[in-house]
Amino acid sequence: MDKTTEASAPIVNEPPGARRRLEQDWVTWPDERLLDVKLCDLPVNIEGSPVEEQLRQLAGELESQHLLFRPHVWLSDEWFTPDGVPGIAIPFYLVHPRLAKLELNQMFEVEGGTPEWCMRILRHETGHAIENAYRLRRRRQRQQIFGKSSRSYPDYYSPKPYSKSFVLHLDMWYSQSHPDEDFAETFAVWLTPGSMWRERYVGWPALKKLEYMDGLMREIAGTSPPVTSEQRVDPLSGLQKSLREHYKAKREHYGLVYPTFYDRDLRRLFSDSPEFKVNKTAANFLSRVRKEVRRKVADWTGEYQYTIDQVLESMISRCRELNLRLAVPEDQAKLDFTILLTVQTMNYLHSGRHRVAL
Repeated sequence: MDKTTEASAPIVNEPPGARRRLEQDWVTWPDERLLDVKLCDLPVNIEGSPVEEQLRQLAGELESQHLLFRPHVWLSDEWFTPDGVPGIAIPFYLVHPRLAKLELNQMFEVEGGTPEWCMRILRHETGHAIENAYRLRRRRQRQQIFGKSSRSYPDYYSPKPYSKSFVLHLDMWYSQSHPDEDFAETFAVWLTPGSMWRERYVGWPALKKLEYMDGLMREIAGTSPPVTSEQRVDPLSGLQKSLREHYKAKREHYGLVYPTFYDRDLRRLFSDSPEFKVNKTAANFLSRVRKEVRRKVADWTGEYQYTIDQVLESMISRCRELNLRLAVPEDQAKLDFTILLTVQTMNYLHSGRHRVAL
C-alpha cells in the first residue's frame, strides 16, 4: 500500500524504544547534570512538538505542487537524509524547549530553531529525500546539470561567494559543497512559496538548474515513488553517547582554525599607552559585549556563531597578553570592533584559505 498518496503530513517514524526512564523533573536539571544523560534516554518525540506544524506546512507545499511524495521523519542527533533513504532525520533539540536551551548554551545557536529556519532546512532535506525516492540521480541529464553523486563528499569545502552558478538558500553557499547539495538547494528554492525564482535568478547560470527542476517535478507529479522504504539511520533511541560526548564532538567539528595574528588590528582599536592605564581593559570590555557582537557578525556573514566565538576568544586572550585598554568611548569601540571582526571574517570567507565544515 502506497502511503504517499494522501495529502497528510510526512510520516513520523519514531517508536519510543527501550529508553531508561528519566525523572519527571529532568527539564529543571542544570546543564551539567543534563549533559550526562545518554541521547537514547531522552524522553522526547516528534509528536506534539513544535516541529509538527512545520511538517504539516511541508506537506501542504508538496501537495500544492501535486507531488505525492511525503518523507518519513525520525529523531537523531543532527539534520540529515541518509543516502538512498526517502526520509529525514531531525535533531532532538528541536522537539523540546529544554533541549533547545541546552543546544543554545553549548553552540550559541539552535540550527532550525525558528519556524522559518526549520522550514528552510526541511525543504532542503526533502530535496535529498525525493531524489532518493524517485532515484533521480541516476538520470543522465541530472548528472550533466548538477554533477555526479559519486563524487566524494569533502570534509570541508571552499565557497565562491560571488558565483551565480548556484542558488542561494541555506547559509555558507551550501549548494557549492557537492552535486547532491546543489540539487537539494535548487529543489528547496523551487519549492519555497513566493520565492519568485524565475525573476530572482534571471541572468544567472543557476536559472538553468531551476528550470530543469521545474520540469522534473512536473514529470513526477501525481506519480508514486518507487522507493518507499521507511528505514531509520541512527535513530535517537539507538544512540548510546551522552549529551556531553555529543557536544564535545560537535564543537571540535565546527571549531575551524582562524589566523592568530591580530596584533596590528587590535592595536589600532585599543592601546597600551600609559595615558590610558586607568581605562577599562580591552579583554574585559570584549568579554562583556562578546555575545552581542558574535550574534551580529554571524547574522551579517552567515558564519557559525561557534566558529566566530573561536576568533573572539583568541582576540580577547591576545588583548590580555598585550595589556590593551580602551582608548575611545565604549559605543565607538564596540562599533569599531564589530566592523573589524566582520571584515576579517568576510576576508577569510572569500579567501582560498577558508574551509567550511560539512
